Amino acid sequence: MLGATALAVTAGGALAVPAGAAAVNVDFPTHCVPPPIAGIPPIDGTTTAKITVDDATPQVGDTVTVTYTVVAPAASNPTDLALPADIMTPTGKVTLGGAQSGSVTVTGPKKNPPVPGKGVFPSFSMTGTFTVTTPGAITLSPGDYNIHTSYILELDTPCTVTNPPAPVSETVTAADNPPANTRAISLGSASGAPGASVAVTGTGFTAGATVTLAGRSGAAQTADTATVTANAQGAVSGSLVVNDLTTTGVVAYEGGAWSTDLGAGPVAYVVIDDQPVPEGSQKLTTTVKAGTLSMSQAGDAVAMSAVDFGSGDASTGDLNAVTVKDYRGGPAGWSLTGKVTDFTGAGAKIDAGKLSWTPECTTKAGSPSTCRAGSAGAVGSAGATLASAPDGTLTGGEFTVKAGLSLDVPAFTPPGTYAGVLTLTLT
Repeated sequence: MLGATALAVTAGGALAVPAGAAAVNVDFPTHCVPPPIAGIPPIDGTTTAKITVDDATPQVGDTVTVTYTVVAPAASNPTDLALPADIMTPTGKVTLGGAQSGSVTVTGPKKNPPVPGKGVFPSFSMTGTFTVTTPGAITLSPGDYNIHTSYILELDTPCTVTNPPAPVSETVTAADNPPANTRAISLGSASGAPGASVAVTGTGFTAGATVTLAGRSGAAQTADTATVTANAQGAVSGSLVVNDLTTTGVVAYEGGAWSTDLGAGPVAYVVIDDQPVPEGSQKLTTTVKAGTLSMSQAGDAVAMSAVDFGSGDASTGDLNAVTVKDYRGGPAGWSLTGKVTDFTGAGAKIDAGKLSWTPECTTKAGSPSTCRAGSAGAVGSAGATLASAPDGTLTGGEFTVKAGLSLDVPAFTPPGTYAGVLTLTLT
């Protein structure tokens, strides 16, 4: 019985893979040491593995998520006794090389299908992250890994790379971070009559560059423009005659058109139309009142699909559609987040971290803002973003948010009904 959690190793040789090959399976010699209690001597074998990343072209300062998949472990069940599901927890290292050295610690979930007696251990994946510190080509090679088994006893089987480093399985090309845009402007006044000249001063521009001063009406540029030249210190000083009655702000930028990389602003500016009404005329005015940010949902209950006892399958469903209405008419965006409690029932529970979602968000035609769906992944008790809309000169609109739901039900969860509460918060 004690040998049920020991690991046997399949012998074999290494298959050479050219360094720099991206996202490919690589074979490498592995030295595995089964638990001493198993009475099995160390055996040298071959591991087949693959490294993948979520971003192959990051910038310095970005965080890259690394997945280390052991496609074919150098281990199998050495006994005739079948091993149950969800007793194996893998951990490991990914070796960095090239432009950046070091290692990435990766871990995997305690999840595996049942392993028959004398059967081959299944493939498993581990994930971790690293921060890019140097531009250039960064290579990733599979490193040592360990399989921890929790059945009868808590036992470890460490497997080390015989001739480190192992072949390169993935390469990322990191770019240097562009310098931060420090351009900024200020105005001599925040309002003026039609045709008034507003003083504009700024800093942080490229020395000697031609800088355009322009009025903005929401996200669009008006016909009111002027040009100035930045001095040797990158400072600008000039004035802009503002005629457009719909002006909401003033910007300054280098180049042929506005961009966030080479521009500054917008700084708020409004035109006060206080011109006298000609004789025989009437001046008509109206007011657009700002509203509120609100949400509503199509229902408050979701019946997810049933899962067979012992299968360790996913229970799936769809979040009731949520409608977000942003009628504030200001510059602020919004964020819709959610968090979930543990699923309880039948004298047991399913951890909140087992619930994941795949968000989607659509924007009603004519809305000033465009919503963005949150990332697919775990929801958990800490919460995650379902959807959002960014800040802007003028924001607002109506949005429909949906999400596919999936609850990873562990094998042999006691039969019964389990319920958790998903709370959505709009800010």
